Amino acid sequence: MQNLSLQQRLLQKLSPQQIQVIKLLELPMLQLEQRIKKELEENPVLELEENDFSAPEEDNPNDLKTKEDADNEEFSVDDYINDEDEPSYRFETNNYSKDEKIAEIPYSESNSFHEYLQEQIAMVMLNEEDSILAEQIIGNIDEDGYLRRELEAIVDDVAFARNISTNEKKLSAILRIIQELDPAGVGARDLRECLMIQLSRKEMQRVEVRLAYRILEDTFEEFTKKHYDKIQRKFNIDEDDLRDAIDEILKLNPKPGSSFSNNLNKGNQTIIPDFILEIVDDEMILSLNQRNAPELTISNYYANMLKSFRDNGKGMTNDQKDALLFVKQKIDSAKWFIDAIRQRQETLMMVMNAMLQFQREFFVEGDETKLKPMILKDIADLTGLDISTISRVSNSKYIQTHFGIYSLKYFFSESMQKEDGEEVSTREIKSILKECIGNENKQKPVTDDELASILKDKGYNIARRTVAKYREQLDIPVARMRKEL
Repeated sequence: MQNLSLQQRLLQKLSPQQIQVIKLLELPMLQLEQRIKKELEENPVLELEENDFSAPEEDNPNDLKTKEDADNEEFSVDDYINDEDEPSYRFETNNYSKDEKIAEIPYSESNSFHEYLQEQIAMVMLNEEDSILAEQIIGNIDEDGYLRRELEAIVDDVAFARNISTNEKKLSAILRIIQELDPAGVGARDLRECLMIQLSRKEMQRVEVRLAYRILEDTFEEFTKKHYDKIQRKFNIDEDDLRDAIDEILKLNPKPGSSFSNNLNKGNQTIIPDFILEIVDDEMILSLNQRNAPELTISNYYANMLKSFRDNGKGMTNDQKDALLFVKQKIDSAKWFIDAIRQRQETLMMVMNAMLQFQREFFVEGDETKLKPMILKDIADLTGLDISTISRVSNSKYIQTHFGIYSLKYFFSESMQKEDGEEVSTREIKSILKECIGNENKQKPVTDDELASILKDKGYNIARRTVAKYREQLDIPVARMRKEL
């Protein structure tokens, strides 16, 4: 049996405009530019103000007329609706004048890494089946030059894909041929083999080269862990001989394929500051980067078209009604987008001003030790915004100061209490750690226990595991891995 009942519930939903603001808020500079460009392409009503156009004098808004309006005075609504009657040549891209010169700029691109290997293997006298097997192996070599796939798996691959029956022994023989190709070290299955292949091409009559080869062959694990004393005892050599051998190893390329990478295809991140901070007479002046604050407007032509449609409301045809609906939707969408951009700018400035207020000493002097402990909640309390909003603002945003460009996330750090009760930023402790490690004796690096003791002497009573955590965050290896001869 079904019953009908009334329920009253309180729901919180985001409007489309709020969702748009949230999405725009977290975009960094370059992505914001792409987003605006996309909106300009999709919405003909939206326009980007040019800097060389001055604002018209204030008159009756209905009497405003732009250059675009003057050019389109004779453009009727019927022309707009029936634009499919236009001659096709008006929409073609090859309707250039005979006198117009179109210069095509040629560009060159070198062969890829795998193409380079294929060209070399083609010069080797292999029969048809061996050439197919070599091609299969080369296809499994990654961009660093390593063969990560097991030969046993490649045996199965050629059986299914090429209908060729082979075995690991034959593939190993072909792999040795590939390992003789350039660059030296290509086709290796691990770092040890890669380095040994490169050393084998050097002058083996040299003592340091032979010793370097033996170190990789017999004591590779000790070498990677920098147990130099064990290597010296193993080969009965002094420190100078070991240093010469290690220098030979350090000259080798651990990623032979990387030299053939096309840097033009790699996306190098360009940092464009969202904020610009200037200090004038000890006063901080904050501004948004102009690229972050575009002047978007609604086309007067489409606004006048909408007004014309409404004035002739009773006598409109169905096509005109569809056109009216289309223009109205595009104008509403443009207004929403312009308002979302404005709200984004206001929120960015509000958050950044709060951060300047909280970290004033640092932004004036540029001294890292002046950074106060600051978390997202601190700025949320100052601005009255939600913590998630502060997180979105600080994500992938940068500020340009008189002492460098910084990510906004750089200024957020946890606090730690010194022995005298003073609260300091963990970034200050990391700075001391970095300085201690930079000044250490590389033959006997400072351990985490010793670093904890040094910090304790300076008034920072923290445990060894905390020191290890901060060291890892600074991307500094353990003491044993920092050891040098």
